[in-house]
Amino acid sequence: MQVPLQITFRNTESSEALEAEIRKRVDKLNRYHLGMISCRVVVEAPLARHQKGGLFKVRIDITCPEGKLEVNRDPDSRNHAHQDPYVALRDAFLAAERQLEEHRSRRKREVKNHEEALHGKIAYLSPMEDYGTITTPDDREIYFHRNSVLNANFDKLTIGTSVDFREEDGDKGPQASSVKVIE
Repeated sequence: MQVPLQITFRNTESSEALEAEIRKRVDKLNRYHLGMISCRVVVEAPLARHQKGGLFKVRIDITCPEGKLEVNRDPDSRNHAHQDPYVALRDAFLAAERQLEEHRSRRKREVKNHEEALHGKIAYLSPMEDYGTITTPDDREIYFHRNSVLNANFDKLTIGTSVDFREEDGDKGPQASSVKVIE
C-alpha cells in the first residue's frame, strides 16, 4: 500500500491484539488484491450504557487505482455474534474481500456474458403432454417444455406466436429455455 494503514477505535481504548488482527487481515487483502492504495479501518464499540449485549460495528474504506470501496458492517441486532469484536472484524473483512474480488473481476472484464436471445414462432403445441416446438428463422425445430415459458400461461399460447428464447442442449437434442412471448 502506498498510504499507511489507519486504524481508529471509537467508544473504546485501542487494543494491541485487535490492531494485530486488523493488520494481519489487511496484509492478507493486500497480498491477494494488489494495487490497494490505502485502507482505513474503524472499529466502533457499543456505547458505555450498552456494554452488555451491545454490538460492534466495523467500517473499512479501501482506495484502489480505479476507485473506492466501502464496507460498513452495521450488525443485525438479532445477530449477537457481533458482541465479539473479532467476529465483527471477520465478517467485515470477508465482505471487503468479496467486494475486492468483484471489483477485480469487473476490471478484468470477467463478468458473465449472457447469450443473445434467439427468435422464433410456436410451431406445435401439445398441452396434454406439456410441451411444444419452436421454429427458428433458419427452419430448425426446437423443443420446449411448459416450465420454460416465462411471461405467459402455456395454455394460452397459440401456433404462430412469436417468442424469444435461449437454446441449450437437452437429452434429445436442442431445447429452448426462458421462452418469452414477444408482445
